[in-house]
Amino acid sequence: MTTVNSTIAPLDKSAQVSVIGAGTMGAGIAQVAAAYGHPVILFDQNPEAIQRGLDHIKKGLLGQVKRGKMTEEALQALMANITPATDIAALADCKLVIEAIIEDLGIKRGLLANLEANCADDCILATNTSSISVTALGAEMKHPERLVGMHFFNPAPIMKLVEIVSGLATSTDNASLTHATASAWGKQAVYTKSTPGFIVNRVARPFYAESLRIFEEGGADVATLDQLIKGAGGFRMGPFELMDLIGHDVNYAVTCSVFDAYYQDPRFLPSLTQKALVECGRLGRKSGYGFYDYSEGAEKPAASTTSGGNSPKAIQVVGDLGVANALITRIEAQGISVEKQASESESYIAVGSARLCLTDGRFATEVAAAGINNTALFDLAIDYNSASALAVSFADQCSDTAKQDVIGLFNALEINLSVIDDIPGLVVMRTVAMLANEASDAVNQGVCSVADADIAMRGGLNYPKGPLAWTDEVGVDKIFTCLSNLQQSYGEDRYRPSALLRRKFFAGAPFHG
Repeated sequence: MTTVNSTIAPLDKSAQVSVIGAGTMGAGIAQVAAAYGHPVILFDQNPEAIQRGLDHIKKGLLGQVKRGKMTEEALQALMANITPATDIAALADCKLVIEAIIEDLGIKRGLLANLEANCADDCILATNTSSISVTALGAEMKHPERLVGMHFFNPAPIMKLVEIVSGLATSTDNASLTHATASAWGKQAVYTKSTPGFIVNRVARPFYAESLRIFEEGGADVATLDQLIKGAGGFRMGPFELMDLIGHDVNYAVTCSVFDAYYQDPRFLPSLTQKALVECGRLGRKSGYGFYDYSEGAEKPAASTTSGGNSPKAIQVVGDLGVANALITRIEAQGISVEKQASESESYIAVGSARLCLTDGRFATEVAAAGINNTALFDLAIDYNSASALAVSFADQCSDTAKQDVIGLFNALEINLSVIDDIPGLVVMRTVAMLANEASDAVNQGVCSVADADIAMRGGLNYPKGPLAWTDEVGVDKIFTCLSNLQQSYGEDRYRPSALLRRKFFAGAPFHG
């Protein structure tokens, strides 16, 4: 993990900053720096590109003025802080230069060599790369210690996160100064080592991969999986909606890049389904068709939900349901009588003839084989009191009457219930477990700290909780058990628990505190 010097102050507002590349990202970064008060040079070889960038900035700011979030005077002051330039000699006095050009190793290396020749020795050279190794970018520099990754997320003026990326040669002081400066700009800055995907693009892979796999195995349809991830998991968008928004060409390429960079580690295995979408040009919103149809008049498919069932008057709760105890509060609020029975060895809800358990990464059919035929499993929710959707699965041995008892309970709670196929780990639980596992592995490999892993996923992708904080809430033991059972169920290394997660499990220790 990057060594940090927390005593270093950010760049003074008087320090000149330059952004190279006047596209959407470059213009956005220039706006952020200018808003803080820096004199900013927006550099591009194409004067028309610079003008488009400036127009883009002004258009966004005019929107803020119209909404009353910014004064006309503040807009004019910010725009006055930005100076266009097409001659690299104009960057001679800059203290920080951020390149935001095409993702091409050779082109970026050529630019960095040019910057070394034209910028002062104390100027920090930063790259906004999202996929190229900072170590590789600096390999041909005379002074690679001055190079640091400064990975913004689009749109830069809105998204809070900035990953501060250290290559092998990056100096601690330069990384610390860049971190302090990004923080002063109002960003959530996190340190990360230059490894494939950094933090966000690495840890996020399971968010897409697990739902893709469930879909490919016939566990549930696209619309249902999206609803469950949002309604139970608390995510702002479902994985299929998000992939359509990002573009399958982009999302698939990132997955392949991470997969190849980690020498085909099965945790990052790309999806054949997504590959097929790319091959036939169904790239998502930008092409008009992806997992969903975006043509004019097209109706979005509805999630599959199950209504009816046998409305219960009473249930029995055996043992401690842990994170799912909030479900009992919701049940009681509906006037359903709850009898509680202590148990050290078991935890479940008895409703009618069914035994209802929180998923632990096994098939419901496997759990039922231990002796209770009428077994049903329910999924993890971020907040059972407010969850609008939830998944359940039934053992193959489960009777129709027991199924109706379970369905009736959740419908009494006014939850959109989706009965999915008997898939181990269901939807939200296995997704959270895999996100937590990847974050844990990143920490274990010194890529980032526990705190920064959580900050990155919340700030970079708007996750409702950091995956390691979520693990502590659910219970390290439950996440570890879920992954171990998934590994057993599939017989694949893909679900192997991280070494750090395993240590935490046997120590009985949380990630935080």
